[in-house]
Amino acid sequence: MKHTNNITSKVQTSLAFFESELFNQVQMSGIFPDSKTFADAIARFPLEDILKKYNSAPINNENIIEFVEENFIIPKLNEILIETPSLDINKQIDALWQALRMPADQQLNSSLLALNKPYIVPGGRFREIYYWDSYFTALGLVESNQVALVESMLENFVDLQSRYGLIPNGNRSYYISRSQPPILGLLVELLLPYQDDKGAFLKKYITPIEVEYQFWMQGSASLSQGQYEHRRVVKMPDGSFLNRYWDDNETPRSESYKEDIELLDQSRPENPGEFYRNIRAACESGWDFSSRWLADAQSLASIRTTQIIPVDLNCLLYKQESLLADYYLATGDKAASASYQNYALSRKNAINRYMWSTKQGYFMDYDIGQQNQSAVYSLAGVLPLFVQLASSSQAEQIADVIEDKFLQKGGLTTTAINSGQQWDAPNGWAPLHWFAVQGLLNYQQASLAQTIKSRWLNTVEVYFNKTGKLMEKYNVCQQSDKAEGGEYDVQEGFGWTNGVYKAFVQK
Repeated sequence: MKHTNNITSKVQTSLAFFESELFNQVQMSGIFPDSKTFADAIARFPLEDILKKYNSAPINNENIIEFVEENFIIPKLNEILIETPSLDINKQIDALWQALRMPADQQLNSSLLALNKPYIVPGGRFREIYYWDSYFTALGLVESNQVALVESMLENFVDLQSRYGLIPNGNRSYYISRSQPPILGLLVELLLPYQDDKGAFLKKYITPIEVEYQFWMQGSASLSQGQYEHRRVVKMPDGSFLNRYWDDNETPRSESYKEDIELLDQSRPENPGEFYRNIRAACESGWDFSSRWLADAQSLASIRTTQIIPVDLNCLLYKQESLLADYYLATGDKAASASYQNYALSRKNAINRYMWSTKQGYFMDYDIGQQNQSAVYSLAGVLPLFVQLASSSQAEQIADVIEDKFLQKGGLTTTAINSGQQWDAPNGWAPLHWFAVQGLLNYQQASLAQTIKSRWLNTVEVYFNKTGKLMEKYNVCQQSDKAEGGEYDVQEGFGWTNGVYKAFVQK
């Protein structure tokens, strides 16, 4: 308990620092082009002492750089240091696993939340573990015979959950107000075949999966008494429950501080707190940012994430309910299993009722405010295939839409809209290719699945052969062009690209 209290105190100090005038001055001065740089800085002295020093003497924009250098170690990009880079992409990925590996329990005087086991970071500006990234990274790690490292990452997530009540976006103090798409059950499912004692493994992790489920469903009891929205839960007109992304904070993101404030100044929303919440909620989605969340596809200032019920989130929660039903049955709790079977059936029916478009032949997000389906075609609509809640007829129609609206010479575009945001056309992302290919294979759409997989692998290989790098995202329309869009330059490394590439090749 003492350790937990120390962590809590450290986090509180870190979060208080992000609200300080020093933090504001540094971030708004533009010293660092990327706000995440200073949010990740390591203090040379206790933060309380640095703030006292700052408050005792005037610091202007001319001497602020000197003050920062005296009191903080500024992190560099997570440079990929491989002594002998390989021209063989598979050998390069195996080398990257070591370059991206972080040791356990980094007790730094910074925003980093220490972890008890080693883990993999994505690369570049992403110097910490990320929650949903880790599932796709893990797909490749198990193919590289690094099951133990995946187990360590799973244990780290459960440890974070026990400390903070959720699995945060990443292991930074500024991430603990939000999570990411729930993949804890998928990690357990991935690791289960490698366990000698499967029963003991399930008993160990079934409670953390359920705790995560309750995190997403928090407030559903009050909704049954007449309230229709509470945090991440929405009660639909037919009485069923679906979920949305959320963040309790209504402030600029510490890691994108200047960017958020400048965007607020440009857009001048009626409710600044709601504006910041919508920005943060989009970060919880992992799709930061996309036309999915925008009232005007060409304006990030029009963001309204909390008004959207996302098809992918609800499919992942359906999968979680189904896994809990299976795992409780396997461990002998028939009553709990029956309860989760009922939850899964109710969500499946609700997804079909509110998100399946007969006209479009595709699953679409649902707009709470407009009380109808979103007009944005996105690859989130393939998740019903991945979690196997679609019918065979729906799968055939989805396959047609994928081929018609998303398939390009380099793979699948993320949406059918070119908005300038990174989670839109012409960009393609490894995790969405995994969901699409595996989903199509679940419904015997093997030819299209193979086409998508081959084109995506070719894109990754073309860029690797040209640059020697594996990237965070790719331009699937012009394979040799660097992917663009969003708040920061495309990053190299890169955890989930390595993982999905390796898994596709091995399978």
